Amino acid sequence: MYAGRAADPRTGAVSEPPGPHTSLEFYPWIIVRFRCTKCRRYGDARLAMTRWGMPSSKKALLDAATKRADKLRAKNKPVDFDLLLRMEPDGGTTNVRNTSSSHWKRWLGVESRCLVPFNSFSEFDWGTKQDVWFAFGEERPTAFFAGIWARQWTSVRKIKTGEETIDLYAFLTTDPNAEVGAIHPKAMPVILTTPEECETWMTAPWEQARALQRPLPDGSLDIVARGRKQDAAEQSGPNSFA
Repeated sequence: MYAGRAADPRTGAVSEPPGPHTSLEFYPWIIVRFRCTKCRRYGDARLAMTRWGMPSSKKALLDAATKRADKLRAKNKPVDFDLLLRMEPDGGTTNVRNTSSSHWKRWLGVESRCLVPFNSFSEFDWGTKQDVWFAFGEERPTAFFAGIWARQWTSVRKIKTGEETIDLYAFLTTDPNAEVGAIHPKAMPVILTTPEECETWMTAPWEQARALQRPLPDGSLDIVARGRKQDAAEQSGPNSFA
């Protein structure tokens, strides 16, 4: 994923990312989230830099640590499995699809929802071996992915940095619409297109907000670029998400 500028949906204030075309798997990005666990009003939402990639499931980490332990044992090396599991690197889960999973349910409440601003996003076309970029027209106006976030989560993101306690986020996915499905038939991001949808996502009970986990109507998005990880022209506008 690559980042550009982001605007607060309530005020229009623009914030800058760490650098142009930054890989968001390793650096924070701007999301709109509530500033405290008790905040519930849309006006309490604020921009915040947050790392992309929610915590992976316990099973995923257990399986990875078990494989690592088996390799060490095969080399007749001692294994402290508890320590190995604690230090198992977790690059994070960037997209959330199965919201009925017990792993994700803890983060579906209002206090853990967020908006992820973007101008365009890409899906990889395996036929032509290039990225295909989608947006709401050539002007690439700002829109928002529906996201969730975790406050001050302790884990190992990369072995060289060891344990870190940081805020994390991911965005929801759903079935693709026609234009995205032609490139990536498995999924597309959940995209919010109106202020009302953004407010519902940020404030409504899950029973109501879950209806927003749906594809956009067919024909809503345009293909605005192919094979590039940046806008087609060097211009003073937002860059892109992939």
